[in-house]
Amino acid sequence: MNPRFTLLLIAAFLIGGALYLWLRPTDTPPVAPTAPSPEQQPAPEPEPQTPSATSEQFLILAASWQPAFCEGAANKPECRQQGSNRFDASNFSLHGLWPTGEYCGVQSKLEQLDRDGRWSALPPVELPAALRKTLDEVMPGTRSQLERHEWIKHGTCYGAGEASYFGTAIQLLAALNASKVRDLFAGNIGKTLTRDQIRDAFDDAFGRGAGQRVRIACDDDGKRRIISEITIGHWGNPGAAPDFGKLLRAARPTDGGCIGGIVDPVGLQ
Repeated sequence: MNPRFTLLLIAAFLIGGALYLWLRPTDTPPVAPTAPSPEQQPAPEPEPQTPSATSEQFLILAASWQPAFCEGAANKPECRQQGSNRFDASNFSLHGLWPTGEYCGVQSKLEQLDRDGRWSALPPVELPAALRKTLDEVMPGTRSQLERHEWIKHGTCYGAGEASYFGTAIQLLAALNASKVRDLFAGNIGKTLTRDQIRDAFDDAFGRGAGQRVRIACDDDGKRRIISEITIGHWGNPGAAPDFGKLLRAARPTDGGCIGGIVDPVGLQ
């Protein structure tokens, strides 16, 4: 082979290789995944919040007329022991104070015990001695552990401890029993009261429009219709000294419930 031709081939090979290396695309380095910015991070699920007793909230005071309740529960201890001289013969009794929500933060085992009506198996409610004594008077159902049920189902959603919850309920009930509403009931035992009469008494006692926040419940007892309970809406922060009228007037109106019934006397009728 001609030496000159051989040199030309070698030169062409070297030049071609150099052009290839210069023109070929470079490999793209792998890109590490980047963490999302705080704006891109999914928001954590909010934890369920229990209302604070220092915040405004909607509450229902459930006040029973105990003689009427006992017409259908004669075998309960609080009904077997009821007499004409006992507090609940002529005053409203505490059924409960109901915030929005039920069983807040309650273990499923305790909730099931409550739903099964096994109130004696629920943890005791721990209260100062003086408060406990008052509760036993104004809530006859403590003889059947009603306070344990009310705390587990409703009080746990109040936003404060047992003493604060029951203390507020007792104060609200005391304001009701010191009013013209209680006088209306006590002065008409054995007689019939209408819904309008009851609502008017609330207006007289607690200000115009108060009666619109009250609902009356009745039960049929044979041929009689008897008033068994009134439920009273409240809105606001009860505080250490709740203003019954102010809290009541701030609540939303409700339907009146039963149109009227007999104020039942003590004993089976």
